[in-house]
Amino acid sequence: MAEHKIYSMSVNSVYPHYINKAERKGRTKEEVDEIIFWLTGYDEAGLNHVLESGTDFKTFFKEAPRMNENRTLIKGVICGVRIEEIEEEIMREIRYLDKMVDELARGKSMEKILRH
Repeated sequence: MAEHKIYSMSVNSVYPHYINKAERKGRTKEEVDEIIFWLTGYDEAGLNHVLESGTDFKTFFKEAPRMNENRTLIKGVICGVRIEEIEEEIMREIRYLDKMVDELARGKSMEKILRH
């Protein structure tokens, strides 16, 4: 079975959409970055390298410095699919990120988004 096309998409092709979604709802790029840092363990320099080098989503998650163990607390439906039922690891990681950015755009506090 062929891999989903999002796996080969560059993070830098989707990242601006995360930023735009957040900013349209009065949130900031810094908050989106904080979500990414929390989820993946990347820091600002690491994220900038990923964006500049055209790293794809599969590599982005496979090479993440430290996936946050509390990411499994992220529950719910994204794109009509319950996150906790997604079996493919990389797809689940992508959907965790999507869900967190959605929560940001819906006005949820960073404390709740980051599962404190």
